[in-house]
Amino acid sequence: MYGWSCSRPRGTDVNLHTKALTLSGPAGLLEALVDTPPHPAPGAGTVVIAHPHPLFGGTMNNKVVQTLARAFVHTGWSAIRFNFRGVGASEGQYDHGVGEVDDMAAVLAQVGPTDQVVALAGFSFGAFVAASTLARIGASRLVRPVVLVGTAASRFAVPEVAQELRSHVLVIHGEQDETVPLAAVLDWARPQGLPVTVVPGGEHFFHGQLNLLKSLVSRHLVSEAAVHPDR
Repeated sequence: MYGWSCSRPRGTDVNLHTKALTLSGPAGLLEALVDTPPHPAPGAGTVVIAHPHPLFGGTMNNKVVQTLARAFVHTGWSAIRFNFRGVGASEGQYDHGVGEVDDMAAVLAQVGPTDQVVALAGFSFGAFVAASTLARIGASRLVRPVVLVGTAASRFAVPEVAQELRSHVLVIHGEQDETVPLAAVLDWARPQGLPVTVVPGGEHFFHGQLNLLKSLVSRHLVSEAAVHPDR
């Protein structure tokens, strides 16, 4: 299980409900933060959020990752965001997406009992890792909802979402994403009949549109809770 630090993390955009964690990973210890809601929502659990590409400055403190955490906390979920191997204080080194899926699966396994509801989310490279983790664990754990933002479909082989989970997945992409073209995400989503929410004028990091991104995710979580109260 994970260890708690009672001190507020430094150098991050956090609140009084943010605490530092040290988690066990397959390549060594993983640095993480947990954001907890002041009032947990009935039926809500914990979301694990994956950050952008480690070799291009991606960390758990990325603004989009923080926005995802805020959206989940706003709707009563706890949110764990962590640094992949080789990032920040996390041990190990970059492993081309293979070891990073191992990292996320390891974090997910430490969230709580396997009968506890969990969610997955990721941004860019992190969305690829989240989708890959979801495909790996299959039906071994109740995972829903899933939020994929700026999915790196033009750069990695993002697996398809299982048919029974597609109604629980929110895919968001910027219309003018210069890093991952919208067309690549549509080509990935189309054969699955998976809707894509397009942010008009949005680019990869959603500059000036983070509040809109938070609103879109929050609305999906509220809708998910209403339509699937028993998950």
